[in-house]
Amino acid sequence: MRGPLSACREVIVHPSLSFDVRKYGKFGEVCYSCGTCTLSCDLTTDEAPFPRRPVQYAVMGLKDPLLESLEPWLCHDCGDCSTKCPQQADPREAMATLRRYLTAQYDWTGLSAKIYTSRAWAIGSLSAAGLLVAFLMVFYHTSVVGMPLSDLTSRPMGLAHMFPTITYFTLSVIFLPWIFMVSNAVRMHRFVMSGEAGARIPLSLYLSEVKTLLFHVVTQERIGKGPEKTHKERHAKHWLIAAGCFIILVLLAFFLRFFQTDNIYPIYHPQRWLGYIATAFLLYGSADVLIGRLGKKKEIFKHSEPEDYALPILLLLMTVTGIAIHILRYMGLTFAAHYMYLAHLVVVVPFLVIEVPFGKCSHMIYRPLAIYFQTVKEKAAGQETQKEGLEAA
Repeated sequence: MRGPLSACREVIVHPSLSFDVRKYGKFGEVCYSCGTCTLSCDLTTDEAPFPRRPVQYAVMGLKDPLLESLEPWLCHDCGDCSTKCPQQADPREAMATLRRYLTAQYDWTGLSAKIYTSRAWAIGSLSAAGLLVAFLMVFYHTSVVGMPLSDLTSRPMGLAHMFPTITYFTLSVIFLPWIFMVSNAVRMHRFVMSGEAGARIPLSLYLSEVKTLLFHVVTQERIGKGPEKTHKERHAKHWLIAAGCFIILVLLAFFLRFFQTDNIYPIYHPQRWLGYIATAFLLYGSADVLIGRLGKKKEIFKHSEPEDYALPILLLLMTVTGIAIHILRYMGLTFAAHYMYLAHLVVVVPFLVIEVPFGKCSHMIYRPLAIYFQTVKEKAAGQETQKEGLEAA
Protein backbone atom coordinates (compact mmCIF):
# COMPACT_ATOMS: atom_id res chain seq x y z
CA MET A 1 0.00 0.00 0.00
CA ARG A 2 1.39 3.34 -1.04
CA GLY A 3 1.13 6.33 1.22
CA PRO A 4 2.96 9.37 2.53
CA LEU A 5 5.40 7.18 4.48
CA SER A 6 6.01 4.61 1.73
CA ALA A 7 9.15 6.32 0.41
CA CYS A 8 12.41 6.14 2.35
CA ARG A 9 12.89 9.56 3.82
CA GLU A 10 13.70 11.26 7.09
CA VAL A 11 10.67 11.54 9.36
CA ILE A 12 10.58 14.40 11.88
CA VAL A 13 8.41 13.85 14.95
CA HIS A 14 6.57 16.82 16.46
CA PRO A 15 5.56 15.77 20.02
CA SER A 16 3.16 18.70 20.40
CA LEU A 17 1.23 18.01 17.17
CA SER A 18 -1.77 16.33 18.80
CA PHE A 19 -2.04 19.22 21.27
CA ASP A 20 -1.92 21.70 18.41
CA VAL A 21 -4.64 19.79 16.57
CA ARG A 22 -6.88 19.74 19.65
CA LYS A 23 -6.97 23.53 19.61
CA TYR A 24 -9.26 23.14 16.60
CA GLY A 25 -11.85 20.87 18.21
CA LYS A 26 -12.52 17.44 19.66
CA PHE A 27 -9.90 14.90 18.65
CA GLY A 28 -9.74 11.17 19.44
CA GLU A 29 -9.04 11.38 23.16
CA VAL A 30 -10.11 7.75 23.78
CA CYS A 31 -9.20 6.20 20.41
CA TYR A 32 -7.16 2.99 20.69
CA SER A 33 -6.68 2.53 16.95
CA CYS A 34 -8.81 -0.58 16.45
CA GLY A 35 -9.61 0.35 12.83
CA THR A 36 -13.38 -0.13 13.09
CA CYS A 37 -13.93 3.37 11.71
CA THR A 38 -11.96 2.60 8.56
CA LEU A 39 -13.69 -0.74 8.02
CA SER A 40 -17.13 0.87 8.36
CA CYS A 41 -16.49 3.67 5.84
CA ASP A 42 -17.84 3.26 2.29
CA LEU A 43 -15.44 5.88 0.92
CA THR A 44 -12.15 4.57 2.28
CA THR A 45 -9.74 2.67 0.03
CA ASP A 46 -6.44 0.84 0.37
CA GLU A 47 -4.69 3.99 -0.86
CA ALA A 48 -6.61 6.24 1.55
CA PRO A 49 -7.51 4.33 4.74
CA PHE A 50 -9.24 6.96 6.83
CA PRO A 51 -10.16 7.98 9.50
CA ARG A 52 -7.56 5.81 11.25
CA ARG A 53 -4.40 6.81 9.36
CA PRO A 54 -4.59 10.63 9.53
CA VAL A 55 -5.65 10.40 13.18
CA GLN A 56 -2.58 8.30 13.91
CA TYR A 57 -0.35 10.77 12.09
CA ALA A 58 -1.50 13.46 14.50
CA VAL A 59 -1.21 11.23 17.58
CA MET A 60 2.32 10.14 16.59
CA GLY A 61 3.43 13.69 15.86
CA LEU A 62 3.98 13.12 12.13
CA LYS A 63 3.24 16.63 10.92
CA ASP A 64 4.67 16.36 7.40
CA PRO A 65 2.70 13.21 6.51
CA LEU A 66 -0.41 14.83 7.98
CA LEU A 67 0.06 17.95 5.86
CA GLU A 68 0.61 15.72 2.84
CA SER A 69 -2.50 13.69 3.59
CA LEU A 70 -5.69 14.30 1.60
CA GLU A 71 -7.75 11.86 3.61
CA PRO A 72 -9.48 14.36 5.94
CA TRP A 73 -10.95 15.97 2.80
CA LEU A 74 -11.88 12.64 1.21
CA CYS A 75 -14.08 12.05 4.27
CA HIS A 76 -17.52 13.54 3.62
CA ASP A 77 -18.68 13.71 7.23
CA CYS A 78 -21.54 11.17 7.14
CA GLY A 79 -20.94 9.96 10.70
CA ASP A 80 -21.12 6.19 10.05
CA CYS A 81 -17.70 5.72 11.65
CA SER A 82 -18.81 7.39 14.89
CA THR A 83 -21.95 5.29 15.21
CA LYS A 84 -19.85 2.10 14.96
CA CYS A 85 -16.87 3.17 17.09
CA PRO A 86 -16.68 0.80 20.11
CA GLN A 87 -14.93 3.46 22.20
CA GLN A 88 -17.26 6.32 21.24
CA ALA A 89 -14.15 8.25 20.23
CA ASP A 90 -16.17 10.14 17.58
CA PRO A 91 -13.82 9.72 14.60
CA ARG A 92 -16.20 11.84 12.49
CA GLU A 93 -15.47 14.84 14.70
CA ALA A 94 -11.76 13.99 14.74
CA MET A 95 -11.75 14.25 10.94
CA ALA A 96 -13.64 17.56 11.13
CA THR A 97 -11.00 18.84 13.55
CA LEU A 98 -8.24 17.77 11.18
CA ARG A 99 -9.95 19.65 8.34
CA ARG A 100 -10.01 22.81 10.46
CA TYR A 101 -6.34 22.31 11.29
CA LEU A 102 -5.39 21.74 7.64
CA THR A 103 -7.42 24.75 6.51
CA ALA A 104 -5.36 26.86 8.91
CA GLN A 105 -2.12 25.40 7.53
CA TYR A 106 -3.10 26.16 3.94
CA ASP A 107 -4.06 29.76 4.79
CA TRP A 108 -1.01 32.00 4.46
CA THR A 109 -2.76 34.95 6.17
CA GLY A 110 -3.19 33.14 9.50
CA LEU A 111 -6.81 34.31 9.77
CA SER A 112 -8.26 30.79 9.52
CA ALA A 113 -6.22 29.68 12.53
CA LYS A 114 -7.50 32.61 14.58
CA ILE A 115 -11.12 32.04 13.53
CA TYR A 116 -11.00 28.33 14.33
CA THR A 117 -9.22 28.66 17.68
CA SER A 118 -10.79 31.84 19.07
CA ARG A 119 -14.49 32.54 19.40
CA ALA A 120 -13.69 36.24 19.78
CA TRP A 121 -11.89 36.21 16.43
CA ALA A 122 -14.66 34.19 14.79
CA ILE A 123 -17.38 36.62 15.86
CA GLY A 124 -15.19 39.71 15.74
CA SER A 125 -13.97 39.23 12.16
CA LEU A 126 -17.50 38.79 10.83
CA SER A 127 -18.77 41.73 12.87
CA ALA A 128 -15.89 43.98 11.81
CA ALA A 129 -16.54 43.24 8.13
CA GLY A 130 -20.24 44.02 8.56
CA LEU A 131 -19.59 47.28 10.41
CA LEU A 132 -17.08 48.32 7.76
CA VAL A 133 -19.71 47.83 5.06
CA ALA A 134 -22.23 49.93 6.98
CA PHE A 135 -19.63 52.68 7.43
CA LEU A 136 -18.68 52.65 3.74
CA MET A 137 -22.31 52.88 2.67
CA VAL A 138 -22.97 55.86 4.93
CA PHE A 139 -19.69 57.47 3.85
CA TYR A 140 -20.59 57.00 0.18
CA HIS A 141 -23.97 58.69 0.55
CA THR A 142 -22.75 61.57 2.71
CA SER A 143 -19.32 62.28 1.20
CA VAL A 144 -19.53 61.06 -2.40
CA VAL A 145 -23.18 61.57 -3.28
CA GLY A 146 -23.34 64.60 -0.99
CA MET A 147 -26.54 63.60 0.77
CA PRO A 148 -26.85 65.01 4.32
CA LEU A 149 -26.99 62.40 7.07
CA SER A 150 -30.48 63.59 8.04
CA ASP A 151 -31.75 62.78 4.54
CA LEU A 152 -30.68 59.15 4.90
CA THR A 153 -33.68 58.62 7.17
CA SER A 154 -36.21 60.64 5.20
CA ARG A 155 -35.58 60.49 1.45
CA PRO A 156 -36.65 57.51 -0.68
CA MET A 157 -33.65 56.16 -2.58
CA GLY A 158 -33.12 53.71 -5.41
CA LEU A 159 -30.08 51.84 -6.65
CA ALA A 160 -29.53 53.70 -9.91
CA HIS A 161 -27.31 56.39 -8.37
CA MET A 162 -24.93 53.74 -7.02
CA PHE A 163 -23.66 52.49 -10.39
CA PRO A 164 -20.79 52.10 -11.27
CA THR A 165 -19.71 52.22 -7.60
CA ILE A 166 -21.88 49.23 -6.69
CA THR A 167 -20.46 47.33 -9.67
CA TYR A 168 -16.88 47.78 -8.48
CA PHE A 169 -17.87 47.01 -4.90
CA THR A 170 -19.74 43.83 -5.83
CA LEU A 171 -16.98 42.53 -8.07
CA SER A 172 -14.42 43.26 -5.36
CA VAL A 173 -16.22 41.30 -2.64
CA ILE A 174 -16.79 38.41 -5.06
CA PHE A 175 -13.35 38.10 -6.63
CA LEU A 176 -11.15 39.15 -3.68
CA PRO A 177 -12.02 35.98 -1.71
CA TRP A 178 -11.11 33.91 -4.75
CA ILE A 179 -7.65 35.45 -4.76
CA PHE A 180 -7.16 34.17 -1.22
CA MET A 181 -8.69 30.79 -2.03
CA VAL A 182 -6.57 30.24 -5.13
CA SER A 183 -3.39 31.21 -3.29
CA ASN A 184 -4.33 28.88 -0.44
CA ALA A 185 -5.07 26.12 -2.95
CA VAL A 186 -1.55 26.59 -4.33
CA ARG A 187 -0.20 26.10 -0.78
CA MET A 188 -2.39 23.01 -0.43
CA HIS A 189 -0.86 21.59 -3.60
CA ARG A 190 2.63 22.34 -2.31
CA PHE A 191 1.91 20.43 0.91
CA VAL A 192 0.14 17.39 -0.52
CA MET A 193 2.42 16.98 -3.54
CA SER A 194 5.64 17.86 -1.72
CA GLY A 195 6.97 14.31 -1.56
CA GLU A 196 9.30 12.69 -4.06
CA ALA A 197 6.40 10.96 -5.81
CA GLY A 198 4.57 14.27 -6.23
CA ALA A 199 7.61 15.90 -7.79
CA ARG A 200 7.70 13.23 -10.52
CA ILE A 201 4.08 13.67 -11.63
CA PRO A 202 4.01 15.06 -15.19
CA LEU A 203 1.88 18.07 -16.11
CA SER A 204 0.03 15.97 -18.68
CA LEU A 205 -1.42 13.81 -15.91
CA TYR A 206 -2.72 16.89 -14.08
CA LEU A 207 -4.35 18.13 -17.28
CA SER A 208 -5.89 14.77 -18.14
CA GLU A 209 -7.65 14.61 -14.75
CA VAL A 210 -9.15 18.11 -14.80
CA LYS A 211 -12.40 16.37 -15.77
CA THR A 212 -12.35 14.67 -12.37
CA LEU A 213 -12.08 18.03 -10.62
CA LEU A 214 -14.95 19.53 -12.63
CA PHE A 215 -17.13 16.46 -12.14
CA HIS A 216 -16.86 16.58 -8.37
CA VAL A 217 -17.28 20.36 -8.23
CA VAL A 218 -20.58 20.03 -10.08
CA THR A 219 -22.00 16.78 -8.70
CA GLN A 220 -20.47 16.35 -5.21
CA GLU A 221 -21.52 12.75 -5.69
CA ARG A 222 -19.31 11.30 -2.93
CA ILE A 223 -21.62 12.81 -0.31
CA GLY A 224 -24.39 10.48 -1.51
CA LYS A 225 -22.30 7.30 -1.43
CA GLY A 226 -23.34 4.72 1.13
CA PRO A 227 -26.14 2.25 1.75
CA GLU A 228 -28.23 4.52 3.96
CA LYS A 229 -31.09 6.62 2.60
CA THR A 230 -29.87 9.53 4.70
CA HIS A 231 -26.72 9.74 2.54
CA LYS A 232 -28.80 10.35 -0.58
CA GLU A 233 -30.97 12.91 1.22
CA ARG A 234 -27.93 14.75 2.55
CA HIS A 235 -26.39 14.83 -0.91
CA ALA A 236 -29.57 16.36 -2.38
CA LYS A 237 -29.77 19.04 0.31
CA HIS A 238 -26.08 19.88 0.05
CA TRP A 239 -26.35 20.14 -3.73
CA LEU A 240 -29.30 22.55 -3.41
CA ILE A 241 -27.26 24.91 -1.23
CA ALA A 242 -24.33 24.76 -3.65
CA ALA A 243 -26.59 25.32 -6.68
CA GLY A 244 -28.29 28.30 -5.01
CA CYS A 245 -24.95 29.91 -4.19
CA PHE A 246 -23.68 29.26 -7.72
CA ILE A 247 -26.72 30.87 -9.37
CA ILE A 248 -26.44 34.00 -7.25
CA LEU A 249 -22.66 34.15 -7.76
CA VAL A 250 -23.00 33.99 -11.55
CA LEU A 251 -25.78 36.60 -11.61
CA LEU A 252 -23.81 39.04 -9.46
CA ALA A 253 -20.44 38.48 -11.11
CA PHE A 254 -21.56 38.60 -14.75
CA PHE A 255 -25.13 39.97 -14.88
CA LEU A 256 -25.20 42.56 -12.09
CA ARG A 257 -27.11 45.26 -13.99
CA PHE A 258 -29.64 42.65 -15.07
CA PHE A 259 -30.16 41.24 -11.57
CA GLN A 260 -29.64 44.22 -9.26
CA THR A 261 -31.93 46.94 -10.57
CA ASP A 262 -34.80 49.22 -9.63
CA ASN A 263 -36.84 47.91 -12.56
CA ILE A 264 -39.89 45.83 -11.69
CA TYR A 265 -39.99 42.84 -14.03
CA PRO A 266 -43.06 40.66 -14.76
CA ILE A 267 -43.31 37.29 -13.05
CA TYR A 268 -42.22 35.36 -16.16
CA HIS A 269 -38.98 37.32 -16.52
CA PRO A 270 -35.77 35.27 -15.99
CA GLN A 271 -34.49 37.83 -13.46
CA ARG A 272 -37.33 36.88 -11.15
CA TRP A 273 -37.55 33.12 -11.51
CA LEU A 274 -33.79 32.63 -11.39
CA GLY A 275 -33.81 34.61 -8.16
CA TYR A 276 -36.76 32.59 -6.84
CA ILE A 277 -35.05 29.28 -7.61
CA ALA A 278 -31.82 30.29 -5.90
CA THR A 279 -33.75 31.69 -2.93
CA ALA A 280 -35.77 28.49 -2.50
CA PHE A 281 -32.62 26.35 -2.63
CA LEU A 282 -30.77 28.49 -0.08
CA LEU A 283 -33.73 28.92 2.25
CA TYR A 284 -34.50 25.22 2.44
CA GLY A 285 -30.87 24.09 2.63
CA SER A 286 -29.65 26.58 5.24
CA ALA A 287 -32.75 26.18 7.43
CA ASP A 288 -32.44 22.38 7.31
CA VAL A 289 -28.78 22.49 8.38
CA LEU A 290 -29.44 24.99 11.17
CA ILE A 291 -32.42 23.02 12.51
CA GLY A 292 -30.32 19.85 12.40
CA ARG A 293 -27.47 21.44 14.33
CA LEU A 294 -29.81 22.87 16.95
CA GLY A 295 -31.72 19.58 17.31
CA LYS A 296 -28.55 17.41 17.42
CA LYS A 297 -30.57 14.29 16.52
CA LYS A 298 -28.43 13.10 13.61
CA GLU A 299 -24.89 11.88 14.12
CA ILE A 300 -23.39 14.60 11.91
CA PHE A 301 -24.97 17.30 14.09
CA LYS A 302 -24.43 15.85 17.58
CA HIS A 303 -21.23 17.78 18.15
CA SER A 304 -21.06 21.24 16.61
CA GLU A 305 -18.37 23.83 17.18
CA PRO A 306 -19.47 27.51 17.25
CA GLU A 307 -17.95 28.11 13.82
CA ASP A 308 -20.15 25.31 12.42
CA TYR A 309 -23.18 27.56 12.99
CA ALA A 310 -21.73 30.54 11.13
CA LEU A 311 -22.29 29.12 7.63
CA PRO A 312 -25.99 28.18 7.93
CA ILE A 313 -26.82 31.33 9.93
CA LEU A 314 -25.17 33.62 7.38
CA LEU A 315 -26.82 31.81 4.47
CA LEU A 316 -30.22 32.02 6.17
CA LEU A 317 -29.83 35.73 6.98
CA MET A 318 -28.69 36.45 3.41
CA THR A 319 -31.76 34.70 2.06
CA VAL A 320 -34.25 36.27 4.48
CA THR A 321 -32.95 39.82 3.93
CA GLY A 322 -32.98 39.19 0.18
CA ILE A 323 -36.63 38.11 0.36
CA ALA A 324 -37.44 41.19 2.45
CA ILE A 325 -35.83 43.48 -0.15
CA HIS A 326 -37.90 41.85 -2.89
CA ILE A 327 -41.17 42.23 -0.98
CA LEU A 328 -40.50 45.85 -0.01
CA ARG A 329 -39.63 46.77 -3.60
CA TYR A 330 -42.83 45.29 -4.96
CA MET A 331 -44.80 47.06 -2.24
CA GLY A 332 -43.34 50.36 -3.45
CA LEU A 333 -41.52 51.01 -0.18
CA THR A 334 -38.31 52.29 -1.78
CA PHE A 335 -36.89 53.81 1.39
CA ALA A 336 -37.38 50.63 3.43
CA ALA A 337 -36.05 48.47 0.58
CA HIS A 338 -32.88 50.55 0.38
CA TYR A 339 -32.08 50.12 4.04
CA MET A 340 -32.96 46.46 3.96
CA TYR A 341 -30.42 46.25 1.14
CA LEU A 342 -27.85 47.78 3.50
CA ALA A 343 -28.72 45.10 6.09
CA HIS A 344 -28.36 42.51 3.32
CA LEU A 345 -24.86 43.75 2.48
CA VAL A 346 -23.88 43.72 6.16
CA VAL A 347 -24.52 39.95 6.06
CA VAL A 348 -23.37 39.11 2.53
CA VAL A 349 -19.98 40.81 2.63
CA PRO A 350 -18.74 39.05 5.82
CA PHE A 351 -19.93 35.78 4.32
CA LEU A 352 -17.97 36.37 1.11
CA VAL A 353 -14.77 37.92 2.47
CA ILE A 354 -14.47 35.99 5.74
CA GLU A 355 -16.51 32.76 5.76
CA VAL A 356 -15.84 31.69 2.16
CA PRO A 357 -12.02 31.92 2.04
CA PHE A 358 -11.19 31.41 5.73
CA GLY A 359 -14.12 29.60 7.39
CA LYS A 360 -15.93 26.32 6.90
CA CYS A 361 -17.23 27.31 3.47
CA SER A 362 -13.68 26.96 2.14
CA HIS A 363 -14.28 23.21 1.96
CA MET A 364 -16.12 23.87 -1.32
CA ILE A 365 -12.71 24.18 -3.00
CA TYR A 366 -10.56 21.94 -0.80
CA ARG A 367 -12.76 18.84 -1.09
CA PRO A 368 -12.92 18.62 -4.91
CA LEU A 369 -9.24 19.54 -5.09
CA ALA A 370 -8.42 16.72 -2.67
CA ILE A 371 -10.28 14.20 -4.83
CA TYR A 372 -8.48 15.57 -7.89
CA PHE A 373 -5.03 15.41 -6.26
CA GLN A 374 -5.71 11.93 -4.89
CA THR A 375 -6.74 10.70 -8.34
CA VAL A 376 -3.59 12.19 -9.87
CA LYS A 377 -1.45 10.57 -7.17
CA GLU A 378 -3.02 7.15 -7.66
CA LYS A 379 -2.74 7.34 -11.45
CA ALA A 380 0.91 8.37 -11.13
CA ALA A 381 1.59 5.52 -8.69
CA GLY A 382 -0.05 3.08 -11.09
CA GLN A 383 2.07 4.33 -13.97
CA GLU A 384 5.20 4.05 -11.83
CA THR A 385 4.35 0.49 -10.82
CA GLN A 386 3.71 -0.43 -14.44
CA LYS A 387 7.02 1.13 -15.49
CA GLU A 388 8.91 -0.77 -12.79
CA GLY A 389 7.24 -3.99 -13.90
CA LEU A 390 8.29 -3.45 -17.49
CA GLU A 391 11.84 -2.66 -16.44
CA ALA A 392 11.99 -5.78 -14.29
CA ALA A 393 10.73 -7.89 -17.19
